[in-house]
Amino acid sequence: MIEGVQSESPATVAGPESESGAHRPVLSFVRRSGRLDKRLQKAWDRYSSEYLIELNDGDTSLGVREGMRFGRNSIKRYWGNTHPLVVEVGTGQGENIAAAAAAHPELNFLALEVYDPGIAHTMLLAGKQGLANLRIAQVNAPELFACMDSGSIAQVWTFFPDPWPKMKHHKRRIIQDSFARAVSEALVKDGLWRIATDIEDYALHVHEVLDTMDCLSNVGDVTVSLPTEHVGKGNAGEAANLPHQDFIESSRFEGRVLTNFENKGIAAGRVIHDFTYRAEATS
Repeated sequence: MIEGVQSESPATVAGPESESGAHRPVLSFVRRSGRLDKRLQKAWDRYSSEYLIELNDGDTSLGVREGMRFGRNSIKRYWGNTHPLVVEVGTGQGENIAAAAAAHPELNFLALEVYDPGIAHTMLLAGKQGLANLRIAQVNAPELFACMDSGSIAQVWTFFPDPWPKMKHHKRRIIQDSFARAVSEALVKDGLWRIATDIEDYALHVHEVLDTMDCLSNVGDVTVSLPTEHVGKGNAGEAANLPHQDFIESSRFEGRVLTNFENKGIAAGRVIHDFTYRAEATS
């Protein structure tokens, strides 16, 4: 069983103002198109009607539909049951969520991804295995979480998010205060947010954002030492000489398969940082 899953009983940050006075969102990804090869196009054509759910407000938009709410009624509509829902933010090629869905038919899974090739590959993995408990949405995750009903999600997974290594781009990291509060609100009481990164500076960023929040508790079981000052792409080599402090993180989540992406990080000598945060009632 996946620990912490219970039965039911955009980071989008405000950016600079445009000429009209409206804030432009700061996205945690770069919008780019990726051509599908014949194999992935075939998978999209064959499986999109089965796995891709339309939560966005148009074919070329990653924003959610106006007035949309996502909650238990949505789970019943798209999955046909009321099983607990696990949401993975940024599923990449889909290896992790497809493996989890195959191993846990008693749970529902929602893959959130913005890039066509990753979505198509996830469809291919799901279709080959005939997974009935997996759905995919091509939508900006912080916008979707802002539309979620309270206590509707069992777990949220954010594995190896884009680290945005340049100092000036740290504001584009998806884990920000506003997104964290939306995640904690969407989670059931005692629901879990699992995070992993192979970038030391991103690990510090996670602690700075999440460890002091009253709506989340760090329930890790491992002590790690991290620099207490941020470094960027140009001065990352200075990190070892900076002041360090102990932080609490988690043992590796056994429910996360070892993907090619994670293997590359390990081969490059990077340390994997796992985190587990539990949603707490704040009222």
